[in-house]
Amino acid sequence: MADKPKLAIYWSSSCGGCEVAVVNLHEKLLDVDGHFDFMFCPCLLDTKVKDVEALPDGAIAITLFNGAIRTSENLEMARLMRRKSQVLVAFGACSSGGGIPALSNLSSRDEHWRTLYLDGRCGSSPALPQTRWSVPEGELELPEFFAAVGTLADAVEVDYFVPGCPPEPARVWDVVEAIIEKRPLPPKGSVLGGGVSSVCRECSREKKDKSIARFFRSYEIEPDAEQCLLDQGLLCMGVVTRDGCGAMCPRVNVACTGCYGPAEGVADQGAKMLAALGSVLDTGDRKGRTEAQLAASADAAAVGIPDPAGALYKFSLAASRLRGRRQ
Repeated sequence: MADKPKLAIYWSSSCGGCEVAVVNLHEKLLDVDGHFDFMFCPCLLDTKVKDVEALPDGAIAITLFNGAIRTSENLEMARLMRRKSQVLVAFGACSSGGGIPALSNLSSRDEHWRTLYLDGRCGSSPALPQTRWSVPEGELELPEFFAAVGTLADAVEVDYFVPGCPPEPARVWDVVEAIIEKRPLPPKGSVLGGGVSSVCRECSREKKDKSIARFFRSYEIEPDAEQCLLDQGLLCMGVVTRDGCGAMCPRVNVACTGCYGPAEGVADQGAKMLAALGSVLDTGDRKGRTEAQLAASADAAAVGIPDPAGALYKFSLAASRLRGRRQ
């Protein structure tokens, strides 16, 4: 084991789906085990943080770090894994763009506290959590809950990014195989396991010139299995989302939600999608209509998108120009 390069996977503010993606390598896990000393993964192994702290700096060859930076513990672990790792990978949508945890940035910390602890949801004696509390047995400590969710790159220098919620196992294996075979990797800061175009390039659905009269929520219609989902009035983010997933959601008649992050060259996934929607929305003949009437038509057409921020920035809010609601 001592001769093998060390591999670590750390779970920060996330759901655990990225660990499932690694497990979904199936029998290829044996190849991973044959080439790496898989030595730190809190949800699978019993290695302690103090064991990692005792390692020389740079002792871990690769760390796949999934999850956003929500608390001081997340930040502390990001800094530790950066120090101990030769290559630190932002693994999955949450570490790359904030993911679904970053939608929390649309509310303030005080609003979270009030909803979670003060509005009667925690019993008859509501109280706010404290970072430190003394009891007869000693001092108890909780991590600080930051005012906003950040990405891994907000906290430390990141070598590579692997997109997806979670990353597709085939793309995960592409990355691992390249490292095993010692192929030249792209420049630091590059995206691994993703393409350079959009999901639309991978999608085989028939696409026409778009003129969308209104949007629908997914339960309101049964979409045609051959026609472009956006053409049918479903908010499909494929046009602004990086390819690499194989267009798996559109293949099963479900609109892309954007989990692979912005396509190459797209600086802000949500803003780019909003501009695209503005160019294809059909609000009727503008002639003789006031701005208020046109705005009312647009509002009626967009009724199928009740949560625009949550829909357009579901996986990329923390890395966007918007980043969240200004406090």
